[in-house]
Amino acid sequence: MKIAAQMYTVREFCQTEVDFAKSIEKVAKMGYPGIQLSAQGPIPAKFIAETCAANNIQIVCSHTPPLRFLNELDTVIEECKFYNMDIVGVGGMPPEYRENVDGVKKFIADFLPVAKKLKEAGINFSYHNHEFEFARFDGKFMMDYLIEGFAEANIKFLLDTYWVQAGGCEPTTWIKKMAELVSVIHFKDMCIVGREQRFSEIGYGNLNWPAIIEACRESQVEWIVVEQDNSYGRDPFESLKMSYDFLAKNV
Repeated sequence: MKIAAQMYTVREFCQTEVDFAKSIEKVAKMGYPGIQLSAQGPIPAKFIAETCAANNIQIVCSHTPPLRFLNELDTVIEECKFYNMDIVGVGGMPPEYRENVDGVKKFIADFLPVAKKLKEAGINFSYHNHEFEFARFDGKFMMDYLIEGFAEANIKFLLDTYWVQAGGCEPTTWIKKMAELVSVIHFKDMCIVGREQRFSEIGYGNLNWPAIIEACRESQVEWIVVEQDNSYGRDPFESLKMSYDFLAKNV
């Protein structure tokens, strides 16, 4: 398994070409061979691709706003080919779809044609979960509706360990259950401060990393993507380094 950095972690430092280039250089020096693009500023795709190539960084996947899939799909496909990237997806289900079974089915109906067109172009549509996908509708997890509803397009799920745990489920169970659907996974740790659940550097929180890593091996996960939504005052680049150092010794 290879380790990538989710650039959402350092999104505040990726809003201009100059800052993006500095951020990629820092991530490369930490040892990361890959990144996920997410929440960067309006930077030309050519600049992003050339900057990553110059630092021997592979663009593994990206998150793109949902409306771009519905309104600018041809442009999204062009960007994927420019990045030599075969996984692109949404960072989460828009709120208007989340309330009930009918909403989930509407999301599937709206995005299944997107997934099929991407597949025809040699690109996998991906879905990144949060905790709400582990709500039950009519006794069944929302996640199961998504798995079944997108089955014919054979999409990828970018499973997020923190959010599975926050949803009251066991990450290893879902990694094994979704083995054929998860080639890229988000590693995100959880710690408790007072009575608050917080994001944590990998290995510094409470998730069972030996079991999670072994489940990823068994499921033939290709890329581990390190993400930390909030570093709570710590330099987010330091957070990425701490997580990388832990994983480099344990993966």
